[in-house]
Amino acid sequence: MTVIRVNAGHAPPQRLWRLAADLPPGAPVVVMVHGYRYSPSHPRHDPHRHILSLDPAPGAARVASWPRGLGFAPDSDRAGLAVALGWEARGALGSAYRRAGETGEVLARLAGDLAQAAGRPVALIGHSLGGRVCLSALAGAEAGSLSRLVLLNAAAFRDEATEALSRPAATGAEILNITSRENDLFDFGLEQVLALGRRRALGLGLGGAARNWLDIQIDDAAVLDALEALGFPTERRAARLSHWSSYLRGGLFDLYRRALCQPRELPLALLRAHLPQDHQPRWTRLWWARDRLRPSEPGVAALPLR
Repeated sequence: MTVIRVNAGHAPPQRLWRLAADLPPGAPVVVMVHGYRYSPSHPRHDPHRHILSLDPAPGAARVASWPRGLGFAPDSDRAGLAVALGWEARGALGSAYRRAGETGEVLARLAGDLAQAAGRPVALIGHSLGGRVCLSALAGAEAGSLSRLVLLNAAAFRDEATEALSRPAATGAEILNITSRENDLFDFGLEQVLALGRRRALGLGLGGAARNWLDIQIDDAAVLDALEALGFPTERRAARLSHWSSYLRGGLFDLYRRALCQPRELPLALLRAHLPQDHQPRWTRLWWARDRLRPSEPGVAALPLR
């Protein structure tokens, strides 16, 4: 399997098109998209030295190699092509949010060209604002150019997801929306900063609004039980607050790898039949943490949530 670096605003290397054209039948094409506060132009924040790298720089915080997690290790004997898409995601949240939409337009064109060169649709995976990049690509891509999208704690809104689902590319695509109550504070902040509370974050799920959309809450015990029964045992330990658990929690990349690289072995209907569809209410994780604390213990007070 091969990993190719591409940065928004720069022409992809010619090698990309040759590799895509030479793929054997059934080999996956996956584009990986980082989220907020990364920038290919800053060595300290370069995603190609961090989560999108086969060998991330030592000492980096919150790092897990996405290409390796998806099976694109150099020693893998399986064919496939991964594209690590970098974009300017630093600066004020509002500016980065707008650039995510613009980068989604770039990704839509890239996915269309890749699908044509490879003769198959392209899969996408994105975290945080990278999830918005993927949704924007879904909204603007050609019909038939996208296969599956995995959105990891996407920094996006329900209404833009609903709009993307109405576009031509969504007809043949399937979307796994990975959510967590650990991300509630980040979702709430997104709503307040970018929409003054008038729009709802995608972290609350779409509630089965579309046949090709599935919400998966990864800190729900019943969901984890179902994933384990399907052959995807996943780390159970959860934080009260985390924006990164959707790719740092042990076992999840086994699910993502199967979903993106071997989709026929993991039909959406199978996941829908086994996974609970009801999302836990917002702040459930914080309320649970508060209830675990006993104010009668010396030096321990209930969490001020109101």
